[in-house]
Parts: sequence; C-alpha cells; structure tokens
Amino acid sequence: MSTEERSPDKSFKETVEKLRKLCEDKEIKEKIIGELWNTEEKYSLQENKHSEERTIINDSIHGHIELHPLLVKIIDTPQFQRLRNIKQLGAGYWVYPGASHNRFEHSIGVAYLAGCLVNNLQEKQPELKITNRDKLCVQIAGLCHDLGHGPFSHLFDNMFIPEVRRRAEEKKREAEEEKQSQECSKWTHEKGSVNMFQYMVDENTLKPIMEEHGLIVEEDIKFIKELIEGVDISKEKWPEELTGRTEDKSFLYEIVSNKRNGIDVDKWDYFARDCHHLGISKSFDHKRLLKLTRVCDKPGGKRKIICFRDKERDNIYDMFCTRYNLHRQAYQHKTVNIIEIMINDALLEADAYFKISNAIESLDKYTGLTDHILEKILDTDLDQTLPEDTKKKLEEARKILENIAKRRLPKFIKEATLPDSKGITLEVLQNGWSKAAKELNPNMKPEDFVVDMVKMDHGMKGKDLTENVYFYNKREPTKAFKITKHEMTSILPERFYERLVRVYYRGSDENVRKKALECFNRWFDNNFGLPEESEVHEREPLCLVHLQETKVPGPPHSFCQFEIHLYTEKNFGGEEIVITEDCPSLEDEFGISEVHSCKVIAGTWHLYVGPNYTEPHFQVGEHPNLAAFKSIKCVSE
Repeated sequence: MSTEERSPDKSFKETVEKLRKLCEDKEIKEKIIGELWNTEEKYSLQENKHSEERTIINDSIHGHIELHPLLVKIIDTPQFQRLRNIKQLGAGYWVYPGASHNRFEHSIGVAYLAGCLVNNLQEKQPELKITNRDKLCVQIAGLCHDLGHGPFSHLFDNMFIPEVRRRAEEKKREAEEEKQSQECSKWTHEKGSVNMFQYMVDENTLKPIMEEHGLIVEEDIKFIKELIEGVDISKEKWPEELTGRTEDKSFLYEIVSNKRNGIDVDKWDYFARDCHHLGISKSFDHKRLLKLTRVCDKPGGKRKIICFRDKERDNIYDMFCTRYNLHRQAYQHKTVNIIEIMINDALLEADAYFKISNAIESLDKYTGLTDHILEKILDTDLDQTLPEDTKKKLEEARKILENIAKRRLPKFIKEATLPDSKGITLEVLQNGWSKAAKELNPNMKPEDFVVDMVKMDHGMKGKDLTENVYFYNKREPTKAFKITKHEMTSILPERFYERLVRVYYRGSDENVRKKALECFNRWFDNNFGLPEESEVHEREPLCLVHLQETKVPGPPHSFCQFEIHLYTEKNFGGEEIVITEDCPSLEDEFGISEVHSCKVIAGTWHLYVGPNYTEPHFQVGEHPNLAAFKSIKCVSE
C-alpha cells in the first residue's frame, strides 16, 4: 500500500506505537513528553487566538522584531513611553553625539533577547517543560526591567538620591522629611521598576488583558516582579519568598537579571546597542552565545542553572572585557563624569522648588519625571514670587546648566589609579587633596576643585570572572562544570577591580591650574596621603596583624599587655610613638599563639580579638594622622 493510500488514523497509530518503543529509554521519554508539552502549548487557544496580531518593528541592533500583543499593550502605556525621554547613557550624549538612544529601545531589545533565549531552550530541551506563560512572563520582565529609572538613568539612583539622603541625615529634618529620607535610602531603580510595573498594571487595567493571553494574574505578576528585581539562586536553600515559580524552574531567574554571575540578556543588549551608538568596536558575540546556552543541573544539587558551551569561554571573557572597556572609554569618561556631577549639582539645587526627590513617593509624579527636568529648570520664571532661598538655588541650578550648554566645564587636572586598599572613600580623598593643596599653596581654595573617585570592574563587583560561570561540553551536555582561571585564558587579569581618583579645577586661572597639576603629582608620589602598601598587612586599610611565636599561657581570652609602635621612617626608624593597652589573646586552635587586629576609624584606634576585625574589645583615643608614619608594629610585653 502506498503512502497516499494509508489512512490518517493508521499512520497516527503507527507513529504512537513507535513513540511507545522510544519511550523505553528514560532520557528520550522525557524529551518526547516535553515535545508533546510544547506541541500542546503551540496549539493552545491563547496562542492561536492572537496569532495574527503580532507587531513587527525594525530595531537598529536586532533587525525585525516580532512582539507579542500583550507586550504591545504594555509599550503603549504612559509609564513605558516615558522611557523615550530617558537617555540610556545619561550625560554620555554630551561627549558622544551618537549616544542619543534611550531606555525605550533598550527595553524592547531585552524583551526580544529574553524571548530568543527561552525559545532556544524550549526547542533544544523540551524536557524542561517551559510553558508559553513562562516565556511571556520572562519577556514582560525584560521589557519592564528599567521602568524605574529616573532622569539620566544611573545618575538619579547612584548620585542624586544618595546625596539627598545624606543631606537629609546631616540636617536632621522634621519627622515628615525624615520619612522621605528613609524612602530615599531604600530606593534603587530595580525596586522602582517593580513599583512602576504594578502601578502600570493597575492604572491601565492590564489584568483582564493578561488573563485573556493565558496568564494567571496574581501568580505571574509576582513572578515578573521577582525577575525584574533579580534573585540570587546560588544559595543552598531555595528562598521561601520566591513563589512565582518552583525550584525546578530556577533557571528562568537567570535570564533577565542574573545575580549569580552577571551574564544575562540585559547586558547582551546594552553591550551591542551602546557599542553601536558610541562607535566602539567589540568582539563579544551575543548571538553565538545565545545559541550555545543550555540548562544543566548544578553540581552537588538538583537546581537547574544556565550553562554555556566550554568552547565559548573566550567569548564570555570578551563579554566581561567589553563591559570594562565601555566603562573605561564611555561610561566613566572624564568629561562625562564631570558633566554628570554638574547635572547632579543642578538637580540638588532645584530640588527645593521642584521637589524632585519626592517623586519617588508618588508614581504619578514619577511618571512625569524624565530628562526634560533640565528644560523645566531652565524655563522657570524667576520673576515670580518665590522664597529668597529657593530663588537663589534656582538661579544657581540654571547657571550650572547654562555652563554645561556653553561648555564651560571644570578643567581636568589629572587622574591616577588608587592603591588596592579598602577603606579609601571619596571623603578621605577630598580631605587629603585639600591638605595637599594647602601645603603647596595656601591660596589654593579647596572649593575651587572637584575630587571624584571612579570605580570600574569587569563585572560582579570585582570578583573572579570564573567563580560562578558553569559550562558543558559536547560529550556530556547535561553535566555542568567550572573552568579554572588558567583554563579560561592565559591573559586573565589578577585583579578585576580598580578605582581612579580624578581632580578638576573650576576656575580659569592658568597659573592655579599648573600649580594644581604640580600638587597632584606630589600627592600621587606621597601615595595620596595614605599608608604605603608595604605598611599594610595583606593590603588591608590601616590594619595591623601581628603573630607571636611564644605561646601565652592561661585560659581562652586571657589578657596580656602589648604595645603598638609607630615610626616616622621605614623599617621602624626615626621618631617612635608608642600606644600601650590591654589586648585579649586567642586559643591555640587557630594555629598561632596570639593574633591582634586593629584599624583607625575617624582618628580612633579600634582593637579586636579576631584577626579580621571581629569581636571588638576596646578603643584607643585620638591619635595623629597615620600619614605621618612610615612603619608600624605590635610588641607583646
């Protein structure tokens, strides 16, 4: 009998019988069940009901993008449309004319890549049983992950809000204003995005539309919020607060915001988009990495995590390098930084009139808060009746913005890499620069200079790039494993984090600028007034750990006398200053007879029982600035 003569029923029965035989293999059975699951999803009522309603847009990075009708409904809300008026790179547009792109197109790009990655996993690993609901929720999270950004993106939550909080705490405002300060202290754009998403759903009556497209509203809204805020699923115990999806779908939490290793579709989009608009080349290929991504069981546990093909290790290294290069060349460009500082100063001055910081308490007001706040400041009528203090601040804000427009910027003096020591804060550097400037020339005013500290890393706040990245290989695609630091690349840096100090001069006196440059060079030669690295044990800040070779008899935590000796010359030479106090010793179980650790906080010595500043015992009173001393040691009596 020919194929054409066979009845459909008979062909179907034969196919089912073949599937039954294949299902004798457990692994194949799971895949077949997953494929049938996907087939059911594909032909479900919700999926086909709106199959012809897809919207196609042409994106400058990803080409033609097909958008689910629910995504289009979200895009067409005032809360999402405001992202058109928030620059992706903040003040970067003042330096890179091509950097005119906004959070709007980036968010659409993230939703697209999130859908691509889920599709890839759905097709290659049907046993994961990824549903259309899962896919749509992940796409919505990608679309809405930046709803909470304020004017000029990260400037708002990294500079403006923290400074408002600091000033509020310093002035000890009235109870109602202190409440505002507490609200500011909790603010991040991720939390803002979660709040704005809920507000958008409520204001635009989106719940019925979500149900129409197959979502279980309460459960899926909770899941979307969890995806937006980001959750670290690397903890041994599954977080009880995660109720959007069960532990078997843990890998879904690593697609939009990956807190485990920082590799997610958000970065894939902004790396490609920012490089394109900035005109900066990159070697990282997100399209290839997307195709070579799988879900595997985490070693030592049943939790599923996202892994990458082992041969993609260089591509992943390029991704982290791309991030660093973007920060070095664009995000933390010296002129971008000073313009951001000036914009922040203008917003702080204008806050008294526009109540910009209060907008985070009212999502209705926050919806109208975008980069256009600068135009509002410039267009404000100063002839109206205003309190004198408010009027003065508005005038100062306008002056700052006019200086930006006319390119009257503080002049860059110099920058240098800071030593790899903890405890170096912006305040410490500002005080150090003021002292260095006065020593060189008493006429140099500290207020004429801007001191800025810039932090840069490859990702994950300076942690080893290989620490939390898992791979799989062709022969064992279900087994996850790590690649050692030396296997990843022979040129992997020893350190993944650095800080720079930059100084700018507000004035126009060329002689002062030259003196400032001379001052900076001296300041650098003097290690910025900080202790030299050789004086600090294991590069800890203002720290002393001293090991005694002789056992101290007595019960645990018995007391001994010890002295701290400070010297004005290296190798314990020059003038000697001695501090004597009691200090507890530790038990022999630590492998040494005695350990002391200590550090200076605000001019006061803090002495601790443990070697890492644990179990504080007492404080020693005010002491001269450690910058005057070149060596330090502890001597037991």
